[in-house]
Amino acid sequence: MNASQHAETHEVFNQVPSLDGANLYRVDLPLQEWTQRFGGGWAEQRLDVYGGLAGGELMAAGFLANENKPLFKSHDRYGHRVDLVEFHPAYHQLMRTAIAHGLPSMPWTDPRAGAQVARAAMSYLHSQAEAGSGCPLTMTFASVPALKLQGDVGEKWLPKILSSQYDPRNLPIEQKTGATIGMAMTEKQGGTDVRANTTRAYPVGLGGPGQAYELVGHKWFCSAPMCDAFLTLAHTSKGLTCFLLPRHRPDGTRNEFYIQRLKNKLGNCSNASSEVEFRGALAWMIGEEGRGVPTIIEMVSLTRFDCMIGSSALMRQALIQAAHHCAHRQVGGRLLSEQPLMQNVLADLALESEAALALTLRMGKALDNPHDEQEDKFARLVTAVGKYWICKRAPAMINEAAECMGGAGYVEDSILPRLYREAPVNSTWEGSGNVQCLDVLRALSKEPGVLDALFAELGDGHGDARLKTHIAKLQADFRDTADIQYRARQLTEDVALALQAKLLLEAGNAAVSDAFIASRLSGQGGRVYGTLPRGLDVEVLLARSTPHLV
Repeated sequence: MNASQHAETHEVFNQVPSLDGANLYRVDLPLQEWTQRFGGGWAEQRLDVYGGLAGGELMAAGFLANENKPLFKSHDRYGHRVDLVEFHPAYHQLMRTAIAHGLPSMPWTDPRAGAQVARAAMSYLHSQAEAGSGCPLTMTFASVPALKLQGDVGEKWLPKILSSQYDPRNLPIEQKTGATIGMAMTEKQGGTDVRANTTRAYPVGLGGPGQAYELVGHKWFCSAPMCDAFLTLAHTSKGLTCFLLPRHRPDGTRNEFYIQRLKNKLGNCSNASSEVEFRGALAWMIGEEGRGVPTIIEMVSLTRFDCMIGSSALMRQALIQAAHHCAHRQVGGRLLSEQPLMQNVLADLALESEAALALTLRMGKALDNPHDEQEDKFARLVTAVGKYWICKRAPAMINEAAECMGGAGYVEDSILPRLYREAPVNSTWEGSGNVQCLDVLRALSKEPGVLDALFAELGDGHGDARLKTHIAKLQADFRDTADIQYRARQLTEDVALALQAKLLLEAGNAAVSDAFIASRLSGQGGRVYGTLPRGLDVEVLLARSTPHLV
């Protein structure tokens, strides 16, 4: 027998065609409809272009950037301390493309109606391709309101922050064409409790807003340490205060900002997170002295909003991968997507994905109307509600999507493992679940009109008796203040589900809203995915959320 005749032992068949190059905007009917519904439809052409990039070259760059993690170089070859982080070219490609298309700047440079919604939709596409680069993009975007509070400092920095040029060179701001901004808030002993911080700030001259200080202390988490400057917190004699700390001093020398090491993280691998020390680092006071938390809170609100966007994006990419696999993979001689139990699972995942997107872009609409009292109060509450609920739902949803693909969803050739590892960062960063739920209670108890704004938004159930009953129970639960902190997670979940149900009902797609309400407001919300009740039109749900690729 000639062994070479048997070198090929089998025929490869029943495999799923590649999704490489798919336009992530064109295949996403819910994204198109919700963006239009909330005022971002004018950006359709920009979104179409970015959808093509996200599904093509940025998707490929995302794999490379995660396979080649950033490296910390503490010293150069001659022994000089340099504190540099080196990134793979793919990471720079992701950053360059995002900044050129306005992801960190669009609502500030083109503040027309719907700009926050359009920018959220574009970030949603970008995060499906690669989420780690979203960290510096988010912080740069969110830094703008804080820096506008301090006009003298903002005048110097904002033109570079709002530039469409990505400039990764390690140079003083005066020599750069564009800038990115990071954050350094938490310390070893405090974590989320920033009032426990021990970093001190000492005035170089007279002191006060806009003036120079030297900071001495540490930060346990400093995100994106190769940014050009960082918003950070330190104590003065009047209390915790906000500062902008650049990587270079005005004379061009490096600032006294020292990277100790990079964090070895579960996910978010393309992005560098670090531990740093300030050894007399020069920084400029932003906002009122002793009012660091109120100064920084708008930035935190915007980064929490981006956590909602990011988690919604991860869920969407997981859904499309699972649905595409099931539409082409046969088991027992039938496509998986034609088998009733798999249809139940996929339809359930599609509901979760669309509801997350709807609430996220509704938040974008609120941010587009900051001078509307109702919208302002809505945003104050729903930032915490949405950040908690959507980010909590993502890991389990992505796990289920991976399981739809079997072993193909468990290996690193697939994007699913990266999506799964990425998901927890959004629920942890900028305040974990308990922090968000306590913030919900804080907003409701200390800020007049917030609870009224919530129930004005929810209305009377919009003609659905099930939602009306849920809203009535929610009102009663808020009137009962006994052990309310103990119940804070349940209350926050109920608010999120009510808002999602209301948004889906208003949109007018009965198949979607009926399925969501039947499965989420009937005591089944805590069950695993794939437990939709009888009588739903799952084929309509699947056709809507996972259309044929075009």
